[in-house]
This record gives sequence, C-alpha cells and structure tokens, in this order.
Amino acid sequence: MARIDTSFGAIGCDERGGGDAVPIVFLHGVGSDKSVWRPQLAHLGRARRAVAFDYPGYGDSDPAPGASRDDYAQAMLAAMDALGIGRAHVCGLSLGGVIAIAIHAVAPERCASLVLADTFAVHPDGEGIYARSVEASRTLGLRGLAEARVDMLLGSAATPGLRAEVVETMAAIDPAAYRAGAEAVWLADQREQARNIGVPTLVLCGTEDRITPPALSEELAALIPGARLELIAGSGHLANAEQPTAFNALVEQFLGEAERKYP
Repeated sequence: MARIDTSFGAIGCDERGGGDAVPIVFLHGVGSDKSVWRPQLAHLGRARRAVAFDYPGYGDSDPAPGASRDDYAQAMLAAMDALGIGRAHVCGLSLGGVIAIAIHAVAPERCASLVLADTFAVHPDGEGIYARSVEASRTLGLRGLAEARVDMLLGSAATPGLRAEVVETMAAIDPAAYRAGAEAVWLADQREQARNIGVPTLVLCGTEDRITPPALSEELAALIPGARLELIAGSGHLANAEQPTAFNALVEQFLGEAERKYP
C-alpha cells in the first residue's frame, strides 16, 4: 500500500500486477476503503495492472472537508494521472459505482469499460438513508454504526471473519469523511448520466442485497445502452468480498469480451 501525490493531495492506493493489458481501477463504498478490493487485486493483478484507491478523507488519503461527488471523481482521475494511467476499466461498488458513473460523465475517454456493482442511478429512499446515516454517525459513532449495520450489509453466506473485518474497516473511517461520502452516494441522481454511458458496462448485484436491492441494478442496467446484468447468488451488499470467486470470474470474463470487441 502507498500514498501518491496528486493535485488533490495525497491519495491512498494499493497496486498489483502490470503488463500491457488495459489497467483496472477499483473504487470502494461509503463504509469501506481500498482494502475491500484485496481479493480482486490478487486475482485480476495476475493479468493486468490493478489499482484500488481511497477517496479524499478515507484510508490513507489526505482529509478533504466538504468533498463532493464530483470532487471524488476528479480526485480519482488525478490519481490515475499520477500513476500514468490514461485509460482504464473502472469498477466501483455502491458509492464506487456512483463515482464510476460520474467519472464517465466528465471523462468518458478515460473509461475502457465500467463495472457497476451493488449500486444505482437514483435510490428511492436515498434522502432517508442519508439522514439516518448522518444521525447515526453522530450519535453512535462509526464503530457503533458499523456494528448496528453490518448484518444488513452482508448476506447469509458471509463468514464471521468478514463480518469482523467490515466492522473494523468502517470503525476506522473519519466521521466527517463518512458523512461527505454518504451525501455523495445517497443523494445521487445520475439517471441522465447513465443514459449517456457509451462504453461496455457490466452491472452486478448480490441476490441478497438489502441496501441496494437487485431491482435497482435492473433499473440501472435498463438505462445504460447495451449493459449486461449479472446477479451473484448468496451475496448481500458487498458482493466482491462475500463471493470473490464468482465476482472475479464475472469481471474477468467481461473484461476479456470488452477488449476483444473494443481493442
């Protein structure tokens, strides 16, 4: 793991792999950080450069009071610049999917494809979730919020070890950064941006996701021209961590197909 200097300050990153294949960039959710992508970095880093970033204020990144959704998108592009990544497959989960859509909206030429996991274009209860998240972050603290929320986040097959890891990762987030991330994700309405996506797109969702249920992924996939939807059985909201083998296989197959069709 490392910190890289960018125009948005230092950004935390974890990088594996190399070679000539198009790199893949991973973007985490509101209650997580780059560490959630370890299974994907290990697997996909065998064939290509694979990089996971922290948003400003998260993980190993510098604080960024009041950072917005667009700030996150620009910070991720600046981090790609700092690593010499001109174009990449962009894979985001939950908030990461929202940021991936925002990146495509401002810099479509930087996106070879999108993988949008357990996310949405607009959430029907977004304002309510945002208000409850902000209130809980202030009354319970991030550890209390994590302990109260973890069973809602994870599906039936999640291990006790993953449950503990999710709690510890969320508990370490700065509360102000978490509230900025919550605003960026839950108040998003990117239906128009989704309609304008012009790169190959894979939409993934856990069948047991109660935070962003499959119906929202179905709506998202229907908005994006030519998007493919795949459901991951036995997974809740953190599909990449709960079912990494299935998640990795679907992403790997999609990247191969996208690169053969659009070299």
